[in-house]
Amino acid sequence: MRHNAFGRKLGRTTSHRLAMFRNQLASLMSKERIITTLPKAKELRPIAEKVVTQGKRATVHARRLVGRWILDRDLIKKVFDEIAPRFESRPGGYLRIVKLGPRQGDGAEMAVLEFVDFQLKKTAAPAPAGDAKARKAKAEETAASEAKPKRPRSPRPPAAAKAPAEKKAATRGKAAAPKAPAAAKKTSTPKKIGSS
Repeated sequence: MRHNAFGRKLGRTTSHRLAMFRNQLASLMSKERIITTLPKAKELRPIAEKVVTQGKRATVHARRLVGRWILDRDLIKKVFDEIAPRFESRPGGYLRIVKLGPRQGDGAEMAVLEFVDFQLKKTAAPAPAGDAKARKAKAEETAASEAKPKRPRSPRPPAAAKAPAEKKAATRGKAAAPKAPAAAKKTSTPKKIGSS
């Protein structure tokens, strides 16, 4: 029996599990919303709430304690400057878990872990596929094409259009010429070994 043993092992070694929580915590602080499995979300929420509570203290010691979990200095700055001040009057419960149901591939229970004041940004249209440079080049190209006046396309000359049709009609009336017979393959008789 696992008496007084708290926390899920999640099928990982201690170092792997802690590294996974650090990565998930960094994603949560940068995007403020992540989708993960339900057991991972339940394990990550207390860690994330302690980090936000340290952010509300805003001392050098608190920054060092947060630095144990978040390795990126920009994210530490975001925790102390943006995230923690939003929850200044709230005594706890900064995150919520919303169940999503089973995952399609393996049936694992999925959940969303997000801040309670998170607002999903509505986008007008999905972003085009590709990297930022390709999108920028495409935008410049469309702007340039709109700026240029379009020339009307010149029609094809009628003689050029009739020539292939007349040629087809002329060849239809003739009988197909017989094909030349294929050259007969040379067959060589195998030599007998030992006879000269």
